[in-house]
Amino acid sequence: MSNPTIGFIGYGNMAQAIAEGLVAAGTVDGADIVACAAHYDKLEKTTMKVGAKPLHNAAEVVAASDMVVIAIKPYRIESVIKPVIGAIADEDKFVVSIAAGWDLDKYRDLFGADFNAAHIQCTIPNTPMAVGKGVLVTEADNTLTDTQAEVFERLFSSISLIERVDSAHMGIGMCIAGCAPAFTDMYIEALGDAGVKYGLQRATAYRLAAKMVEGVGALYLKNETHPGVMKDAVCSPGGTTIKGVTSLEESAFRGAVIKAVDAIEA
Repeated sequence: MSNPTIGFIGYGNMAQAIAEGLVAAGTVDGADIVACAAHYDKLEKTTMKVGAKPLHNAAEVVAASDMVVIAIKPYRIESVIKPVIGAIADEDKFVVSIAAGWDLDKYRDLFGADFNAAHIQCTIPNTPMAVGKGVLVTEADNTLTDTQAEVFERLFSSISLIERVDSAHMGIGMCIAGCAPAFTDMYIEALGDAGVKYGLQRATAYRLAAKMVEGVGALYLKNETHPGVMKDAVCSPGGTTIKGVTSLEESAFRGAVIKAVDAIEA
C-alpha cells in the first residue's frame, strides 16, 4: 500500500485541510484522492483545488479507496455509514474517523457482527494540517493491522503531530487541539487590535502575532521546557514583559482559558 487511494466521506473544511496538507507535503498525489459530499456541484469545485476526484456517494468512495476517512457530522454517521458497512469491513481497507465523539466502542456498536472484519482508527484533527502544522489526537485503541498502522503514521505524520491518548481523554484532547485554535485566533486578533491602536498596520500586526505563536510552540516542542520557565525567561525584573504578565494575571487570563475549556467539557 505504498500509494493508497484516500477516500473522504464528507468533504468539509477539515477534510479539505487534510487533503490540501497531504498534497502540499508531497505525501500523496491529488489524483489518489476521491471524495463525496452532500452537494455535488460544490464538491466539484473544492476537489478541483487538489486535483481530487468527486464521487456521488459513500458506496462509490468505499469501492475506490484503500483508506476511508469518515469526515461527516457525527449525527449523520449512522445513516450514511450503515449502508456501506459490509464494503468497509474488508481486510484490504481501513477507516480513519475524524468525527468528534466517535470512538472505537461506538463503531463496534454500529458495525455489529461486521466489526471483527473492520480496521478502524479514531482521531480528532485540526485545521493547521492544511499547512503541515496540524495536531492529530489519536485514540490509542484501534483495529489496524501493522501494515495499515505504518501507512497511517506515514501519511499523517507528514502534516501533523500524532498524539495518542486513551479513549476516555479523546474529548479533552479534541478541546485543546481542535477547539483552542479558535481561542488562539482570538488572541492573535486581540494582539492585532493592540498593534493597530499603537500605529502598526493591521496586516503587519497579525503577521507578527501569528509568527510569534508559531515560534513559541516550536520552541516548546523542541525543548519541552515548562511554559512557566519559558515565560520567566523573558520577564526581566522591573521590565516591560512582567508588567504585561501582571496585567493578564489581574484579568484572570489563565482562569478565563480554563473556564473556556470547562464550558466545552460541561
